[in-house]
Amino acid sequence: MAPLKSIVGILVILLISAGIAWSGSQGSASVSLIPVFLICALVGFVLHWLVFIPSYLFQTEHYFDLTGSVSYIVAVVLAVYLQPFLDIRGLIIAVLIVIWAARLGTFLFVRVKKAGQDTRFVEIKTQFWRYLFTWTLGGAWVFITMAAGLAAITSMTQRPLGVFAGVGMLLWLIGFTIEIVADRQKSRFRKDPGNAGRFITTGLWSYSRHPNYFGEIILWLGIAVIALPTLVGWQYVTLVSPVFVTVLLIKISGVRLLEAQGRERWGADPAYQEYVTSTSVLVPLPRKAP
Repeated sequence: MAPLKSIVGILVILLISAGIAWSGSQGSASVSLIPVFLICALVGFVLHWLVFIPSYLFQTEHYFDLTGSVSYIVAVVLAVYLQPFLDIRGLIIAVLIVIWAARLGTFLFVRVKKAGQDTRFVEIKTQFWRYLFTWTLGGAWVFITMAAGLAAITSMTQRPLGVFAGVGMLLWLIGFTIEIVADRQKSRFRKDPGNAGRFITTGLWSYSRHPNYFGEIILWLGIAVIALPTLVGWQYVTLVSPVFVTVLLIKISGVRLLEAQGRERWGADPAYQEYVTSTSVLVPLPRKAP
């Protein structure tokens, strides 16, 4: 990615984020006339830019995912602290986001420390503007992913929990469970010396090539469903959250990158070709007959 393209990308990210921040701020509680939603929206960007500086200077990507998780937690805790009208729905959403962020952040940080590097960043971290683009995207990832939930936490509108809360919490629980189980299965697979250089095809990975990403998409859909009844007017724009997560994990990072790495490592292996042909890329489904 050329410097100019990276700069343009950063500006586009900021413009889109600014539009969502304005939309989510409508109907938000305020502190000194500043919407709480807007204050919390800035947290992810500020923390990512601050950590980017030493990360570029020391050419490390070890703190990228951890910064994201800390950003979620700080933003949500700040929203709860600043919201003078916090209701049970907002508290539930805050707790669910914090639980997910703490679990995933710890898991990813430990994994990258053990591995020594994250292969996604080998080339990127040597290019200032491209690396800054990636960290800016990280800030947008935090903000846009939780925008619907953040809008509900900071909203002046309150509603009884009702069926939306029940369905949303069930979706979150299903997605969270799938993500945890998939991550643990892959971690155990990699710990076995006999599996060195091999790809996993067991457990949830026999039904989906990326079950952990499917779980993450479902749990954020659940957060949006819980938040839905409290959204009014322009706040409905924040429902882009689960759509953004889906596009990000399938088309930008996640699935796209890992599929490319898989083809590079095992593309000539008939067993891998059979696995790709017979196994769903995302949604867990029974394997197709050869």
